Amino acid sequence: MRGFMARQAPARLDRSHIDPHPAMLGNDQIGDCTSAGIGNHLHATAALAGSDVAGITTDAAVRFYSLSTGYVPGNPATDNGGIEVDVLGYAQREGYALTTQTLFPLWGSADPADLNGVRNIAAGLSAAYLGVQLADADMWQDQDGNLPPVWDTDSPAAHGDPTPGSAGGHCLLLWDYTGTADTDLVTLLTWGTKQKATWRWVRSRIMEAHGLAWRQLLPAGMLSPSGQDWEALVAANDAYLDGAA
Repeated sequence: MRGFMARQAPARLDRSHIDPHPAMLGNDQIGDCTSAGIGNHLHATAALAGSDVAGITTDAAVRFYSLSTGYVPGNPATDNGGIEVDVLGYAQREGYALTTQTLFPLWGSADPADLNGVRNIAAGLSAAYLGVQLADADMWQDQDGNLPPVWDTDSPAAHGDPTPGSAGGHCLLLWDYTGTADTDLVTLLTWGTKQKATWRWVRSRIMEAHGLAWRQLLPAGMLSPSGQDWEALVAANDAYLDGAA
């Protein structure tokens, strides 16, 4: 796993021709972004194989949010979001239940300051599962209710406080990127859409980064998304988490 993270990531990751089917999954009503992020990671992983996963519904996402965080539907006092590592740990132990099946991810964490590692996750494991600190300026909307077309660190003063965290934390996916320079663009999957941002925005907002892989989505005998034998990926992940590799 450490070798996987340390290798040079692709200079560009163009997936503009692939629809990852980002879905809202209730995140416009409640703080279930950690659960929505897992559901959308399933969509993204399947999209790379030219398919999709049935049963990723709002009800399924809210149910998982409730089980993994203690949220009680209808009780706003319990709608406090989720801690990503706890939510991912729950998904690995108990699974992410859809309407027709329950899927279990393998996951691991990366240093959020290592953007090369983040790019490797996106390129090798379909999308990077990130925790970010949003600023009030990121949440500015035009008269039609649209967010800024590109999230960047040079937002106009009229758009609000640019301080990371002034609008709270959020979970989203990093799907692709046009290059690796500060002003090159990345595509983020969040709130049912593709949101553009610069790498300098990612660097300023990122709090944590994780990679997920789904063995159940791979046909028998297939390699992992990064081209490795699945058992070798599992062993490398265990060694990485144990600090041995």
